[in-house]
Amino acid sequence: MLIDILAQLDEGLPWGIIIAVILILIAIGFLFVIGQFISLWIQAFMSKASVSMLDLIGMKFRKVDARIVVLSKIRVVKAGLAGISTNDLETHYLAGGGVPDVISSLIAADRARIDLNFKTACAIDLAGRDVLEAVHTSVNPKVIDCPSSTSSRPTIDAVAKDGIQLKARCRVTVRTNIERLVGGATEETIIARVGEGIVTSIGSAEDYKAVLENPDGISKRVLEKGLDSGTAFEILSIDIADVDVGANIGAKLQADQAEADKRRFQAEAEKRAAMARAREAEMSALVEENRAKVVEAEATIPLAISEALRSGNLGVMDYYRYRNIQADTSMRDSISGKDKTGEEKK
Repeated sequence: MLIDILAQLDEGLPWGIIIAVILILIAIGFLFVIGQFISLWIQAFMSKASVSMLDLIGMKFRKVDARIVVLSKIRVVKAGLAGISTNDLETHYLAGGGVPDVISSLIAADRARIDLNFKTACAIDLAGRDVLEAVHTSVNPKVIDCPSSTSSRPTIDAVAKDGIQLKARCRVTVRTNIERLVGGATEETIIARVGEGIVTSIGSAEDYKAVLENPDGISKRVLEKGLDSGTAFEILSIDIADVDVGANIGAKLQADQAEADKRRFQAEAEKRAAMARAREAEMSALVEENRAKVVEAEATIPLAISEALRSGNLGVMDYYRYRNIQADTSMRDSISGKDKTGEEKK
């Protein structure tokens, strides 16, 4: 279609007019392209930020927000920060970093005379840390509650040597250490270490009164442990906010131990009683068995007497004397209150 239009123009118009129209169209397109960057270029030029039109057009093709980069570069120039080029800002933007926050943190660090360069600030930002907040915390120390407000327990509980439980709360004042911010431990580590130090300090106290009389001794012993090593913070102070007396854990443990011993001794006594009852039942069974044997043996006596009478080994008079003796024995047993087995009648 374009060839047809040029052919028609060629038939009625000279080549000079055709070329002029094409140049005008190209100029209009160029002006349209640079028109959206002209205001940014003017801002950069008037601020001596040295951002060329080619840089702005290149940002368009590289999908970089030119407004963010140009305004950040202007802030860099006005703050007097050296060594930060437009290419550095673009690189950090393409890496997914927050360019305005990095520049704001550099300006704040420069005003506070904190040693922070552009590469370190970019590394902190790309590590997921809020670099601007880190600079503010380095200038204005923050206070951390221990335990934290999100913890399930409102106090740090520990037991002194006398068995009395103490419930403590403290406040830790920290300042950001820029050099250890990348790779350093977070606030949770500080809270955990301080809690551990408080528990250890209270546990080493002879009694709870010593802790109540001198609570600052806890903070001194905790600070001596160097709890901020390997963290992104520097501990300035540890202040004990409150110490309350809890339960008598030692007495409770002794009572529980005594109750456990009682149950153990009762079980052992019941065991011995059961063994005794079983032994008594065994002996009773044995006595009855022996009595049955005696009765069985006595049942054979009349048979033996009959056999002795038949064989002539026992005379009639001997038999009568035996019966008299037996009757006399039975009479004496009845008088003395004993049964046939020799036991006293009940």
